[in-house]
Amino acid sequence: MIKDKVLKLVEKPLNEVGINILSVTYEKETSNYFLRIIIDKVGGVDLDTCVLASEIINPILDDANIIDDDNYILDVCSKGGN
Repeated sequence: MIKDKVLKLVEKPLNEVGINILSVTYEKETSNYFLRIIIDKVGGVDLDTCVLASEIINPILDDANIIDDDNYILDVCSKGGN
């Protein structure tokens, strides 16, 4: 499953900067596929944390090339924020 592969690839690099993954989903909404990664961190998640997580995740997923559809949307958010 895509979500298991994503989790395996990005969990350790995110943990190294204090970011924990709460869930990973990959689903179609309307005409777009979304890879949604919900994160948490001690002290809470702010916009800078989401940006940092995205900057870590994007190159890892690009290099791994595990998602066939190049037109998915990466959505990194906090548990209260999608």
